[in-house]
Amino acid sequence: MPYDKMLVAAKLRRWESYLNNYQLPSWEVIPDLGLYMEQLVCLLRQYLDYLPPELKGEESITAAAINNYVRTKIMPEPVKKRYYRIHIAYLIIICTMKQGLSIALIQKLIPTGLSEEEVRSAYCRFIERHALASTFFIEQVRGVAGPILDHKDPSPFSTENADELIISAAIIGGLSRLLAEKLMMLEDRDLSSGGDLEKFLGK
Repeated sequence: MPYDKMLVAAKLRRWESYLNNYQLPSWEVIPDLGLYMEQLVCLLRQYLDYLPPELKGEESITAAAINNYVRTKIMPEPVKKRYYRIHIAYLIIICTMKQGLSIALIQKLIPTGLSEEEVRSAYCRFIERHALASTFFIEQVRGVAGPILDHKDPSPFSTENADELIISAAIIGGLSRLLAEKLMMLEDRDLSSGGDLEKFLGK
């Protein structure tokens, strides 16, 4: 499939600018007022605005998905149908992690029954790691797409072919997911009793 190099370069630059300015909300910014489901879904879609405008019709955050997370005990139950800061923090982690891990593995990784302070600590470390990973990702994309972006000194992995860039991104995404899954197994965690997010994040 032929791609216009200038169009691809413009898209890459916009994506880089977006990621450079994007950040997950801090613990203090997350509201603790007790949101109903419709309010919660709207808020999460604002916080996790990964999709480009042309794909907004394919909503990835739904009431049905959230209800399923509660039903399967991946996250705490709402309090009288209201969701507080601790619930929103869980959902931000879950919805972000499911881009690279299955829900089944996320359930093994994230423990429930934590105190609010424990969740706050884990969440703060998570958003720090998210920011670092985003910066690393931007650097890698700039390297791979160097010829498209007219950067000097391209690496052997660089390409000016958009098809090859797409294939490379898909392969890297798959390998990253495999690495995460294998590391979970290597840590010899009991996959039937839940994991330890604090340990996973290196506390």
